[in-house]
Amino acid sequence: MTADGSSGYGPTVADVVGGVLADLGAGHCFGVVGSGNFVMTNALRRGGVPFTAARHEGGAASMADAYTRMSGRVGVLSLHQGCGLTNAMTGIGEAAKSRTSMIVLAADSPAAALRSNFRVDQEALARSVGAVSERVFSTQTAVADVTRAFRTAVARRRTVVLNVAIDVAAAPATATGPVAAGAPLSPVRPGAEAVAQLAEALRGARKPVFVAGRGARHAGPPIATLAQACGALVATSAVANGLFAEDEFSLGISGGFSSPTGAELIAGADLVVGWGCALNMWTMRHGRLIGPGARVVQVDDDIDAIGAHRPVDLGVLGDCAATARDVLAELGRAGARQVSGYRTAEVAARIARTGRWRDVPLDDSSTGQRVDPRALTIALDEILPAQRIVSIDSGNFMGYPATHLSVPDENGFCFTQAFQSIGLGLGTAIGAAFARPDRLPVLGAGDGGFLMAIAELETAVRCELPLVVIVYNDSAYGAEVHHFGAADRGTVTFPETDIAAIAEGFGATGITVGSVADLAPVREWVEQYERTGRARPLVIDAKITSDGGAWWLAEAFAGH
Repeated sequence: MTADGSSGYGPTVADVVGGVLADLGAGHCFGVVGSGNFVMTNALRRGGVPFTAARHEGGAASMADAYTRMSGRVGVLSLHQGCGLTNAMTGIGEAAKSRTSMIVLAADSPAAALRSNFRVDQEALARSVGAVSERVFSTQTAVADVTRAFRTAVARRRTVVLNVAIDVAAAPATATGPVAAGAPLSPVRPGAEAVAQLAEALRGARKPVFVAGRGARHAGPPIATLAQACGALVATSAVANGLFAEDEFSLGISGGFSSPTGAELIAGADLVVGWGCALNMWTMRHGRLIGPGARVVQVDDDIDAIGAHRPVDLGVLGDCAATARDVLAELGRAGARQVSGYRTAEVAARIARTGRWRDVPLDDSSTGQRVDPRALTIALDEILPAQRIVSIDSGNFMGYPATHLSVPDENGFCFTQAFQSIGLGLGTAIGAAFARPDRLPVLGAGDGGFLMAIAELETAVRCELPLVVIVYNDSAYGAEVHHFGAADRGTVTFPETDIAAIAEGFGATGITVGSVADLAPVREWVEQYERTGRARPLVIDAKITSDGGAWWLAEAFAGH
């Protein structure tokens, strides 16, 4: 074995696997390296793919997931066989349920090693959370196997676990590449009849609303142009937050995070068009945001997604951007209608005045020792640079950074909540930071989720990321505290923890905040960051008041 981890007798299958992934355009690799994935990881590095070592495979999985979502490139997660994969399964489950085009490069036990302590059924494990299981079968098929896995991830928007048995990985390669990445696939064009039907529905609507989701994040401009032409208000699912940030007729996030004004205007629509959006219970508040007489249209390039969560009056199979352009052209051929639809001066004024949560009057519950999480987040929104990328962990607190921190566009918000697991936020923020180094990474986390993942704070420090972590610290698993009411909650409450001091021990800057007046160190940190472009990670241990259960929490638990 040479110093860089490659075989001294020529390329092995492990060398080829890493090299082919690099040839195909893998963007960044995250992982924890052990004997099983050592050579493959180094082959990726030799191919020019940057590698970031995490402290735990679970953190690495969230990093790769967030990197892929926010960069538009395929991220790679590199894992040891057996325990390396099991440690990462929650993060892989989140990626799979979110249809993240990610490659999990997993070493595996040899087929003949039936009693290996590392042996688990890795293929079944991957499939159990919705990932696609692929395998490098032999020295002869290695190039084709890796290429197939990569193309599945990209073309089908799937998380692919590529298993490579360590005996196959160590074998001399019979084919080595290089491999061409190939031309990108053309988007799916909608059928002419469906385009005509959607155009007709828009012509007949008085109050149309467009709701764009994950599948429309690439299609903001053509959807916005169509909305303007037909008088539609625009909103997004949580994962597409920021897509219409500059539109005066944007209602922000639809669903549990909707502002009162946004919810009322969406519910008043006579036509709701979901663009790459599932229109599920979260986005439509269990159907309550769809008025009793409203027609529902769903546009998606995945036929299985159409009507999966609720009946629709019209399903359009097609890429969102292509569909919006074709429908706009169809409207033009038929002659533009002369009504403004939902886009009236009165609606614009109402949205400008009350459309955001921060515009809702605040009955500040701050005590001087504990700060109202809404007042805290509004103050931080004003202090932190506008060019940011906000990541959100899960928990009772999550509505505050999701709704009270503004983002510049859809590339400024990373929302990993498909699996609803706490503890993914810190890894998410780190992966997002590598995807968008031009923006300040900001994480909103609860104390429970942050402490669950705190080992990755060392990763952020080691990588010199200017990360801001807002810890909404109520010394509890807040969602459970509020959900179970007057029951004995000793199982979900904890003693006070000095998170700022722990952060300092990792090499970060830690401050404790009990009121908005305590945020002066944050301003100083931001001044240094803006002056030099560099700063140690900042952890804000915010001791927050109880909100009695966040407004969106009832929506969440209604779905359990």
